[in-house]
Amino acid sequence: MERKYSVVFVRHGESEWNKMNLFCGWHDVGLSEEGEWDALEVSAAALKRENISFDVAFTSCLRRANQTLEVILKELNLTHIPVHKLWRLNERHYGALTGFNKRQMADIYGEPQVQIWRRSFNVPPPPIEANNPYYSAIRNNPNLRHINEADFPQTETLETTMQRVVPEWTDTIIPEVRAGKKVLVVAHGTSLRGLVKHIKDADIMKFNLPNSIPFIFDFDENMKMVGGIRFLANEDTVLKAMEKVASIGK
Repeated sequence: MERKYSVVFVRHGESEWNKMNLFCGWHDVGLSEEGEWDALEVSAAALKRENISFDVAFTSCLRRANQTLEVILKELNLTHIPVHKLWRLNERHYGALTGFNKRQMADIYGEPQVQIWRRSFNVPPPPIEANNPYYSAIRNNPNLRHINEADFPQTETLETTMQRVVPEWTDTIIPEVRAGKKVLVVAHGTSLRGLVKHIKDADIMKFNLPNSIPFIFDFDENMKMVGGIRFLANEDTVLKAMEKVASIGK
């Protein structure tokens, strides 16, 4: 009998900087009150309804994803399972845009240019420089100090984000799935979009991944995707959440 595998993914809820419409990237902000509520009432609640349990969890080294995972595991009574914090699951680095308002950047550079920086596959924003107000906080974040200097980005695209995310998926996460473990991955918009693109081999430039709504990929014994993305919410809720993500920055 052919074996089937599944992996559950969650994009963290609203952060304090999402709330203020700021480019965040590698700056380590926490969830807003709404983000905390969504982690509990959207992410954890959906997983509880489906009676889904986990053996191991993977997340980034950034607080907003960590907080989302903590809420989920506490609500599911799974605080005892192993949690792996992997910097390669971090959000993309937004370079010189970090800390600036998305609307203001659109007014300065033009909406088309900002959308290219946000949504293109391989056009990066300008690199962050030492005079950026958040440069020091990012480089001196104790949760990021273990990253090799050569690996520490100054700016990223979806393409370069995938170059670090996909090997982590292949070398670290998939072996746990193949071992029969129930795996949860809690990460960020771009790192998860990169995984979706890799797994589905699809054009996702206009694909908006909703915050907080868990989604599932099913795989065959060769770790090839079976079926489509399964969101743990009704279609109307998913579409509205996607529209909200698409409207950010406008």
